[in-house]
Amino acid sequence: MVDYGSGNLRSVQKAFEYVGVHAEVGSDVRRIRDAAGIVLPGVGAFGAAMIELESRGLADEVRGRVAEGVPFLGICLGLQLLFDASEESPGVPGLGLVRGDVRRLPPGLNVPHIGWNQAEMVKESDLLDGIPDGSAFYFVHSYAVVPVRPADVLTITEYGSTFVSGVELDNVAAFQFHPEKSSALGLRLYENFARRVYAN
Repeated sequence: MVDYGSGNLRSVQKAFEYVGVHAEVGSDVRRIRDAAGIVLPGVGAFGAAMIELESRGLADEVRGRVAEGVPFLGICLGLQLLFDASEESPGVPGLGLVRGDVRRLPPGLNVPHIGWNQAEMVKESDLLDGIPDGSAFYFVHSYAVVPVRPADVLTITEYGSTFVSGVELDNVAAFQFHPEKSSALGLRLYENFARRVYAN
């Protein structure tokens, strides 16, 4: 689990431990280089997070490991950071692992979007094994991702309008909601990711 000074790292780590998975938190580039799987959680601002990732040498390491095919999971801000750019932080490039950008939720909605909402599955994924379509997960966010390629969309959610709540591209997957705050089905998602890591 990549520690860049922003996020709910301990709660995510505890969720993995609950399902019997060892998850190490750290910012040591060498440890990330040896990891069997990478999780990028996060809360906070896009620009500040990217500056930290770049300054600590973590951004290039994550890009490199993803290029090698290592399973990757992004959570909340960790989803948004995968994209090219965000309206929240103009001029700050993202990781660029998924083509597209991040935009503020439409006017007229209560922002941030906080609470339980349904995720509708757009395509099949082993990460969603045992999770019924339309299951509810816990969200806290003001921005949403807009992928360029429809094929990268994994789940969508309705909140005033439809937004992308999950993406998957090869070995990269990420979700806007917080599985660690989403009861049994969130834990199942983490368990499924661990299975993907061990099978890799």
